[in-house]
Amino acid sequence: MPVLCFVSAAVLLQLGAPAAAAASRSNLEIVIGGPPYYEPSPPPEYEPCPPPPPPRGLQPSDFENLRQYKAYLVIQRFKKTITCDPLGVTNTWNGPKICKYRGFTCDTPPNTDDRTIAGVDFNGFTLAAPTICGFADGLPDLAFFHSNTNNFSGTVPDLSRLPFLFEFDISNNRLGGPFPDTVIGLKQVVFLDLRYNGFFGRLPPSVFSLDLDYLFLNNNPFNTPIPKNVGRTSAAFLTLANNGFTGSIPSSIGNAAHTLEEVLFLNNRLSGCLPYEIGLLRRATVFDAGRNSITGPIPLSFGCLKKVEQLNLANNRLFGPVPDSVCQLPRLLNLSLSDNYFTEVGPSCWKLIHRGILNVKDNCIPGLPKQKSPEKCAAFFAKPKRYCPNIHIVPCETHQYGGYYPPTLPPPAPEPTAPPPSKTYSVLHRRLL
Repeated sequence: MPVLCFVSAAVLLQLGAPAAAAASRSNLEIVIGGPPYYEPSPPPEYEPCPPPPPPRGLQPSDFENLRQYKAYLVIQRFKKTITCDPLGVTNTWNGPKICKYRGFTCDTPPNTDDRTIAGVDFNGFTLAAPTICGFADGLPDLAFFHSNTNNFSGTVPDLSRLPFLFEFDISNNRLGGPFPDTVIGLKQVVFLDLRYNGFFGRLPPSVFSLDLDYLFLNNNPFNTPIPKNVGRTSAAFLTLANNGFTGSIPSSIGNAAHTLEEVLFLNNRLSGCLPYEIGLLRRATVFDAGRNSITGPIPLSFGCLKKVEQLNLANNRLFGPVPDSVCQLPRLLNLSLSDNYFTEVGPSCWKLIHRGILNVKDNCIPGLPKQKSPEKCAAFFAKPKRYCPNIHIVPCETHQYGGYYPPTLPPPAPEPTAPPPSKTYSVLHRRLL
């Protein structure tokens, strides 16, 4: 009986095994993927991750003050216009520390306690940009703007809103157009340098009413007469050389007797006589009117230029004797009278010739070497000559002549005293020499 039960149980176990296995497979199918007829949902479409947020731009709070932030914006706009930067100057124009940017100087304007951009000094950087408009006039606290030897083009911006601008130097660039009248409104400027550009046409008389120490206008194509009020200038250094100025040197030049130290008229198209008033320039150390078409004798008043060291009248159409009083000037280092039509020199001039101080080559002086041919001299003197008035006036005492003052000539004024120090920007005390 027990054996039968065991056999029966074994049979039952074998009969039930297939059913159990089927149930397990069914359960497994449900767990893994469900019944055979189930289709899974498609995967979601690919969505790229959003880009990281852009870096935070500089905000006003990143700067010392709001003035610096505004100056930063102006500098960055100008930086984008620069087309050439061979020295890599603009690589330093990053970040909020604008006072450390190369070419910029900071100081505190007199009307605030905020330190800001007070000066631009790009001299020699050879930067190139199509314009400085929006830049030079966009920094309202500028005291000086120096950009000598760059490649800036366009015109000069309106600078009338720069109340502290003291020195403006845009020499050796590619700026052009008529004379920039905007500089006439600069009340603080004492240094104005526009040389080696393309400014042309008429020079406004008002430029000589500016309270300047330095006025450099040389190497531009100005091509009209020098304004008659040139003597109103307060400049000590006046350079009008290498232009196309026409007409005579105005007689008003004598009105600048108390200020002019160096005056350059060379290489223009000037004509007419030398005004005797040039002899009134008692402070002048340099007078240069060479390479023009000036004619007539040298006025005797030139013997009054007691401080002159360099006197150049070469390459003109001057004639007559060289006044010996000119050769007696005590500080004379160089007297160039070559390529004229002078006919005589006195004993003092002979001494300067032997010392190498006086150059009278290519004239009509008998007994001296390297003179014009007799035929050329004769042809010149055969033509009518222009009458030059007042050449015998001597507004001082000389070794050779007693002084003669015409009734209209004012008496000599005392030497000017030094001006008081500037009460504005500390950088206004700087001078570009």
